[in-house]
Amino acid sequence: MRLTILLLFISLVTACTQSGNKTDSGDTISSDSLSYAEGIRMLQYEGYKVVEVVDPWNKERLLQQYILVPRGKEVPEGLPQGTVIRVPLQKVVVYTSVHASIIDQLGEVNRIVGVCEPQYMDTPSIQEGLAAGRIADLGEATAPNIERIIDIGAEVIIASPFQNMDYGTAGKLGIPVIEAADYMETFPLGRAEWIRFFGLLFGREQLADELFRETETSYLSLKELVANVEKRPTVFAEKRYGSFWYISAGESYTAHFFRDAGADYVFASVPGAGSEPMAFETVLDEAINADFWLMKYNLAGELSYRDLRTEYTPYENFDAFKNHRIFTCNTGKVPYYEEFPLHPDYLLKDLIRIFHPELLPDYKLRYYQPMEIR
Repeated sequence: MRLTILLLFISLVTACTQSGNKTDSGDTISSDSLSYAEGIRMLQYEGYKVVEVVDPWNKERLLQQYILVPRGKEVPEGLPQGTVIRVPLQKVVVYTSVHASIIDQLGEVNRIVGVCEPQYMDTPSIQEGLAAGRIADLGEATAPNIERIIDIGAEVIIASPFQNMDYGTAGKLGIPVIEAADYMETFPLGRAEWIRFFGLLFGREQLADELFRETETSYLSLKELVANVEKRPTVFAEKRYGSFWYISAGESYTAHFFRDAGADYVFASVPGAGSEPMAFETVLDEAINADFWLMKYNLAGELSYRDLRTEYTPYENFDAFKNHRIFTCNTGKVPYYEEFPLHPDYLLKDLIRIFHPELLPDYKLRYYQPMEIR
């Protein structure tokens, strides 16, 4: 008798495993596994999909839950609580250049009807759409032109959330706001994997998976290239702003990039995944002997050692300054922010070329360049 019950139990478990889990309403559910992203979960139900966006500032709760229902089909009964989104999306407003670039790479830029802060949108198709009047300039993301959003018939707004963010009038229009918190991922491939969410939104799942797998393969092969390097140079990043120098913590996105590129990050022991304000003297004490110093800026011209010394004379005390081992990225001249979130392998290749030039002797830097000596 016990053996019969045991066999019956095993058969039931096997059946559930093969066909998926059952909800109370009888719908089949399966989890679409993500390998690296920690801030998003995707669930497949019969007739709809659920995308859960984890609150980056309180991972015990959800920031949003989106119910994706195929366009043209009836909304199923008994849906879970959440924001219903008809997919594929048709008329989309995008607040950031990163998400505009992802949509462009999925071949769906024609779905974008409005953008905020177009002066920062370097994607050629976005600029062409703006010039032709197909895409509306909605002004600043913090105070978008609400009348224009209504006039262009926007169905959805895609935005990057911030802690306790209030979308103001835009959030009261009844237009769903998709909060894409990809920038809060701590692993480079985790952020890139969010393209799979965009694939669901635009009906381009297969292409999104293909693009991510290509990136994953390239990134992991580059990471393997430096896995056994004998010497790992030390590195720190950015510069002070105002009274503080904001340091990326040891489990941050930046720290993971440096680690994967075969370098030792000076502030790897700083706890957390965010950034910490530090006094200049503290940074100098910790990073004075570091081998490399990387920084980003947005200027019409190129930053030089003389410019850096003029800006703040104590910068010249770092060994990286004295030894001319500062590398800079002028984000006003290269598509850094548009590319690397989806293609972290591009940035990783730059970093490996800087830290271990002998491993990529023929590679030409894409984003960073040695700081001008003048």
